[in-house]
Amino acid sequence: MPETIILANAKILDPEKGTLSADSQVRISDGHIAEISASPIKADGARTIDLKGKTLMPGLIDCHVHVVAGIASLGGNNAFPDSLVTARAARIMRDMLMRGFTTVRDVGGADIGLVVAIEEGLILGPRLVICGKALSQTGGHGDFRGPYDDRPVGSHEHRLGSVGRIVNGEREIRLAAREQIKNGAKFIKIMANGGIASPTDPIHFLQFSEMELRAVTEEARMAGTYVAGHLYTDAAIRRFIECGGHSVEHGNLVTPETAAMMKERGAVVVPTLSTFEAVAEEGARLGFPEVSLAKIEAVRSRGLSSLEIYRKAGVKMAYGTDLLGPLHRHQSREFLIRSKVLPSADIIRSATIIGAELVGLAEQIGTIKVGALADVIAVNGNPLVDISVLSGQGENIPLVIKGGAIIKQEGRPVLW
Repeated sequence: MPETIILANAKILDPEKGTLSADSQVRISDGHIAEISASPIKADGARTIDLKGKTLMPGLIDCHVHVVAGIASLGGNNAFPDSLVTARAARIMRDMLMRGFTTVRDVGGADIGLVVAIEEGLILGPRLVICGKALSQTGGHGDFRGPYDDRPVGSHEHRLGSVGRIVNGEREIRLAAREQIKNGAKFIKIMANGGIASPTDPIHFLQFSEMELRAVTEEARMAGTYVAGHLYTDAAIRRFIECGGHSVEHGNLVTPETAAMMKERGAVVVPTLSTFEAVAEEGARLGFPEVSLAKIEAVRSRGLSSLEIYRKAGVKMAYGTDLLGPLHRHQSREFLIRSKVLPSADIIRSATIIGAELVGLAEQIGTIKVGALADVIAVNGNPLVDISVLSGQGENIPLVIKGGAIIKQEGRPVLW
């Protein structure tokens, strides 16, 4: 059972209001926030940690990750045995925790085994919310067979390192959605537009018919959840939302008109600008094919302007990164990129309360309130004034607590 912890003299960041409190005391018991007070708190046997001069804020939430992507080639990860993929995923997730990310939403690849391994303490990682395998049509963004590759569909899809599975037609997409839910998925992910890493689909390709899109969103709705879509172009975003989709992943090429429709229908967007910057800078060295590098600029150049469009339309933006292999180290760079056009308070909301809503844990994480789960981090400085304190590898995050357990203290890992 988690110990009782008192966090003393902490300035608490409220993401909803975008404010800092005066020095406060927080008691953590049984994995939850049990008490918040302006006066000293006493509890028998409690461990007290003095946070004088530091900001206490909710643990960070990354809503677009691929924890099974141990190498930079998204499609190449399915060539490795599950044991090796698991070991690499464990290291990736441990490093995410050290950066202050206490929850991540995997949008293709991770399975229920990784979720349970984290819950049982066999792997040290953030709370893991999964969709299972992302669904792709033949020749879509989840089909990494090139034009000369005649391997049968499904030859690698059941490996842990496979990000997606190929389905065609209403019957197959319904069956696949039901199987993902049965296997522990909390939402469904589909590839509804051309992609960068896939070899045979230009960015402008629309993927899945409207009949297929409506079928999968109906399956999600019947299961009490939603569909997230890999999307770049305005046309793809619009038809996805019209067919009942909820979460737009990437969404770089949106227009104000489509953003307004998203707001009206309550859709959410998860921009992932850090991956485009990282691949543009390091992709050639890491072996990204020329066809993929050529696709990058078309979406990268519109990334910042898309944030402004979404903000003006009032669309909720969650924090996402979509990094692969050695590029995972750029996870916290997203804060700096977004800060070029967005206020710090908005960016912090994207990585806390908005992310909590998208992973289905609103009021439980992403907030510091009595009764919430004790997922909190301490930060040197004030992120509302200087968002850069959240960047890097967690150098300015000396304390990470997940579920009431101290993961990192004084800048050093505790639990391994």
